[in-house]
Amino acid sequence: MLSRVDSAAVVGVTGQRIHIEVDITQGLPGITIVGLPDTAVNESKERIRLGLRNSGIQLPQKRFVVNLAPAEVKKVGTAYDLPIALAIVRALEDIPLATEERIILGELGLDGSVRAIQGVLPMTLFAYQHGTQEIIVPAENAFEASLVDGIRVIGVSHIGEALEHLRSDTETMIPAQPAYQVVPEHHSYEIDMAHVKGQALAKRALEIAAAGGHNVLMTGPPGSGKTLLSRTLPTILPAMDKEEVLDVSQLYSIAGKLSSDEPLVVKRPFRSPHHTASATSLIGGGSNPRPGEISLSHRGVLFLDEFPEFPRAVLESLRQPLEDRVVTVSRVQGSYTFPADFMLIAAQNPCPCGYLTDPDKECTCSQSQIVRYSQKISGPLLDRIDMVIQVDKVKTEELIDQQATSEESSESIRSRVEAARIRQRDRLKSAGIRTNSEMSVAQIQEYCPLDESSQHILRQAVTRMNLSARAYNRILKLARTIADLEGADTIQVPHVAEALQYRERDS
Repeated sequence: MLSRVDSAAVVGVTGQRIHIEVDITQGLPGITIVGLPDTAVNESKERIRLGLRNSGIQLPQKRFVVNLAPAEVKKVGTAYDLPIALAIVRALEDIPLATEERIILGELGLDGSVRAIQGVLPMTLFAYQHGTQEIIVPAENAFEASLVDGIRVIGVSHIGEALEHLRSDTETMIPAQPAYQVVPEHHSYEIDMAHVKGQALAKRALEIAAAGGHNVLMTGPPGSGKTLLSRTLPTILPAMDKEEVLDVSQLYSIAGKLSSDEPLVVKRPFRSPHHTASATSLIGGGSNPRPGEISLSHRGVLFLDEFPEFPRAVLESLRQPLEDRVVTVSRVQGSYTFPADFMLIAAQNPCPCGYLTDPDKECTCSQSQIVRYSQKISGPLLDRIDMVIQVDKVKTEELIDQQATSEESSESIRSRVEAARIRQRDRLKSAGIRTNSEMSVAQIQEYCPLDESSQHILRQAVTRMNLSARAYNRILKLARTIADLEGADTIQVPHVAEALQYRERDS
């Protein structure tokens, strides 16, 4: 008898339906799997056989041929164990099962238990978008799948539960997992902007960056506070809405970074890879392509400390994602596109020893060493960074004076950032984007008009600083964000002037 059960696979960040067909034929007893399975799928034969036997189902001495279609898609992982087992049971004529309009996922243990798998969220989203009424997943993944409203999520911990659910009538079926409603809310952080002494210019720059989603490069001597400033940036960013939570959580699900304790990502990501990270770990890829650090930073912050110490090839690989906000990984079997809409915050010392701009310590670097160090970051990459700021060392008196005026808290700064984001959202919603940094050239021309005085200042600056067309457009986007922070409807001279001071490095 021929039977069919539907499952799903993850291709890039999207799901794809997998048809599992089982036929019982004469021949050498056993299970044969075809349809481009990887090693983990091939090894499922013993897990399935023993899992069914230990659940009270003894397979007859016949040959079971399992076909995973479409055949050109490589089948990876252990998510097919449960659906293959159920398709085999269904192929036995005396045990009919209701499996239509369902997608089934899960790994089997030798005792018949159903274990958690990776990538449940994107596969559940796919199932819902393509009209599937119900999805059966491991109990540990049920909460993750319940983030998708509009589809019945059935969590099972043993193959016996799945069989009972499929055999039963409506009254005795396993209840569906209640849909989880994501409510945007702010979460507590161990650090706060109030913990940073001084650094008014850097704080102002980070507020502008948070408001418009701009990239920042901070330069300063060791101990000036670059790392602390960077780690406080998520505390002034708006809370993620449901769409953003789903976007980020499905990336973490594919990467295997969700667990039953943390089934979704509710805080904006903050990723800080070491400068020894490879291009693949940063950009993504592998034999079975997975998201890299830039995709795990999606909707959040990617912090690259010791910026010039990263291999040049690794840094240059950031150019396309910074421009397009997606990264495409090409392999022989196809191309995979991962989202990469992140804020880049980079930090570096002014020279190899770090003390070129330190007023208290003498720099020991030669001029040629300083030049070589600065040239580790290419012009095209710098062109994609909106703001370059100098972070000076905090004076000792200001650092230890407990009676000094208290610093502004993250909550206070975040309220201004949220107000600016609301203005951008209302202005840009027809364009389908969220922040000023995402604007295209056509949108810049539409939403960033300049009066005559602003045009004159900007024209002089472009000539004096020898700015590229990309840098010019980024200045306009930055000026638009500064105007939004002030609640101004139009870009004015002070907004352009402040935006220009963050491009002084270009000169």
